[in-house]
Amino acid sequence: MGKVKPRLIGDTEIEEKQKKEQKAKAMEKKIMKNKDNIVDVGVDRDEHTDEKKEKKVVKKVKNTSSKVTATRGKKYTEAKNIVDKNKFYSLNEAIELLKKMKLAKFDQSVELHFTVDETGLKGEVELPFSTGKIVRVKIVDDSVLMDLEKGKIEFDVLVTHPSFMPKLAKFAKVLGPKGLMPNPKAGTVSTKPEDVVKKFEKGMLRWKTEAKFPLIHQMIGKISAEEKNLIANAEKFINAVGKAHIKNAVIKTTMSPAVKIELAK
Repeated sequence: MGKVKPRLIGDTEIEEKQKKEQKAKAMEKKIMKNKDNIVDVGVDRDEHTDEKKEKKVVKKVKNTSSKVTATRGKKYTEAKNIVDKNKFYSLNEAIELLKKMKLAKFDQSVELHFTVDETGLKGEVELPFSTGKIVRVKIVDDSVLMDLEKGKIEFDVLVTHPSFMPKLAKFAKVLGPKGLMPNPKAGTVSTKPEDVVKKFEKGMLRWKTEAKFPLIHQMIGKISAEEKNLIANAEKFINAVGKAHIKNAVIKTTMSPAVKIELAK
């Protein structure tokens, strides 16, 4: 099994820098590998001496490993300056801070990002207030099966009656990797699928860590929402994951720098 290099989540600027450094290293290795690569060896004949001369064509590789310095806009820089990167804020303070950052004209999402103690953590939670995101929920029937045959996936959650599971089996390779395949553990296989749909439409969230890293990312609302609603959603999600599992936590909007939050154990 190869080495797994941990990623730092939280500071968007550091995360982007890490990605660029990884790409630069990969490009540098590729260049070194092909630096002296001979791509064609042939024989040429001198017109005057009729002697055969070996001809070598060497592929020249342009050095593209020069670093590109990312620049941030004035508004982002101003927002970053009001965040103390060494301080852990309470949820109230952090959300109040995010509200002050006018970084975009659109209604940005408010996101929680956790580093947890293990991969494979997952669960469900119903937040007390809407996240502002429309969740498309469908119950499996013949029309949904026909859409799947055509490669059309127009839902975020798929719910089914147990009797349709054999017919869905052939789509498992498509739905499985996307996390859309109904299964009893997720509560999406039920003899009363209509009740399950109502549950998800009310705001039921399914969350889990990344496949290879102990990281969890979750949208909990829009920045236009009332502060008390965002705080209530954040607290409910934190409790669903479990404070004992969370090693580090930050909150941010789509465009803002991350704000560290204090979690009392």
